[in-house]
Amino acid sequence: MGKPSLCNLWPGFALLCSLLLGGEAAPEKALIGGLPGFNGTFPSKHYSGYVTIDESHGKNLFYYFVVSESNASEDPVVLWLNGGPGCSSFDGFIYEHGPFHFEANRGGGLPTLHLNPYSWSKVSNIIYLDSPAGVGLSYSEKEEDYQTGDQKTASDTHAFLIKWFEQYQEFQSNPFYIAGESYAGVYVPTLAYEVVKGIDSGVKPTINFKGYMVGNGVTDPEFDGNALVPFAHGMGLISDDLYQAVSSSCEGSYWNPVNESCGKFLSKVNEDLDDLNIYDILEPCYHSPEAIERSSTNVRLPLSFRKLGETERPLSVRKRMFGRAWPFRAPVRDGNVPLWPQLMDRNGVPCTDDEAATSWLNNKAVRKALHAIEESFTWELCTGRISYDHDLGSMIRFHKNLTARGYRALIFSGDHDMCVPFTGSEAWTRSLKYAILDEWRPWLFGGQVAGYLQGYDHNLTFLTVKGSGHTVPEYKPREALAFYSRWLAGRRI
Repeated sequence: MGKPSLCNLWPGFALLCSLLLGGEAAPEKALIGGLPGFNGTFPSKHYSGYVTIDESHGKNLFYYFVVSESNASEDPVVLWLNGGPGCSSFDGFIYEHGPFHFEANRGGGLPTLHLNPYSWSKVSNIIYLDSPAGVGLSYSEKEEDYQTGDQKTASDTHAFLIKWFEQYQEFQSNPFYIAGESYAGVYVPTLAYEVVKGIDSGVKPTINFKGYMVGNGVTDPEFDGNALVPFAHGMGLISDDLYQAVSSSCEGSYWNPVNESCGKFLSKVNEDLDDLNIYDILEPCYHSPEAIERSSTNVRLPLSFRKLGETERPLSVRKRMFGRAWPFRAPVRDGNVPLWPQLMDRNGVPCTDDEAATSWLNNKAVRKALHAIEESFTWELCTGRISYDHDLGSMIRFHKNLTARGYRALIFSGDHDMCVPFTGSEAWTRSLKYAILDEWRPWLFGGQVAGYLQGYDHNLTFLTVKGSGHTVPEYKPREALAFYSRWLAGRRI
């Protein structure tokens, strides 16, 4: 028997009708039995589905939960958030540290899934959440809920966590951590602050919150905005003469030019960096003039955003541009944040290859296997469906509050990312003026230097990953699993 026509008008109606008519809607704690494209055996249990955080609005957040492959009853539970804002956390699931490698089918079929030997589920239970509503597979029946921002996203995600732990009671005593990258540099500390407020006010169930980690994260307009010029000089991308000229003219304010001369020299910096891959200066750009020509038509973005790299590795890092939706050398500021589709007045971003994720998550059989609604909207890696305001300002006060209370914090940076350069993260962590307990030193993986770190009082660690771009687990999966597992276990990195 077919569903009433009303069921197809909006995702929320479809979900409600499925419940009423015995359709495919997922029950609570819906176990995933198998996934199209994967022919093996799951190394641990997987669950996915919706948590309704506002029944009156029909606001539903979608999650995918991977149980730890090690000791699920004792291993930490980690919530993973991708940034944007407006980007789905399936980015992390599919392209970074999820349980599978996705091999795109160039013939147009579904990708083939292989087990990922560097999945973060090797040492932790991990939740991938599409947040806020309107992102990925999450949605609301009220269009007004797509007008959102930092504060609303944090409170909604906290509401999700409370309901999630009510469903998964067996994980309530596990240590809980929040992690994310890029614009999740805003999501993570603001959510952590909401969680701590909930603990203080006696919200049940009590979340066993222990700390958080942020990778190449947006933090503060001044520190983020002033990071690029020192980074470019240190990497040998601009000359000593230009660096001295811009330093003298701008008086240390690269993000907010203080005079005309400063603006002129900053334009010269931009010119020198235009042909580089902003997300990893080590990655090559296009390999043919034809590719440049095809991708640069009618695009109102700097050249650096239109010429992004690709590698020759098996299941390689993607040609990518997604991280934060601002023009080159522009920090996040208060107010409305432009999203990629809004910036470009188009549905896609040039020079990205998200074929595997897009084809897989928009397949009806996959949606059914994931207990996700199958009708009414297309999954996009980064959406333009929402309107987002940066309404909580600098994140430094949140970090101070959380670390001063003893919550653990790991701030990590791929050291060749030019989108959110490590120089800014290093500077703001140092600005907290905490005592140095573990002086700057290399950390090792496989007998080789994998990066550098500095450990501070109040359980704060700043860490770099040598040779990595913006999305560390994508560029350096082995090293990422190494520092992640050591830090979660409280071992020396």
